[in-house]
Amino acid sequence: MTASNIFRWIGSLFTDFLFVPFKWLRLDVALGDLGWWVSNAVNWFFLLVLLCLLGYWMKESLTFKREGTEDKA
Repeated sequence: MTASNIFRWIGSLFTDFLFVPFKWLRLDVALGDLGWWVSNAVNWFFLLVLLCLLGYWMKESLTFKREGTEDKA
């Protein structure tokens, strides 16, 4: 019984709180004049974050390679 309530709470958290901005983008903003640009700004933001993380990861990988502590197994 408790597990059922936990999963319902998680479902409610996502549908009622976390996805509200995306619902607003989909129903209100996307139908406006700049809807396509605003909707895709979210995708560009995620891509920018991904590229920053990839750059950091590659920098750290190069640092470990230069120090000789990289696991080559």
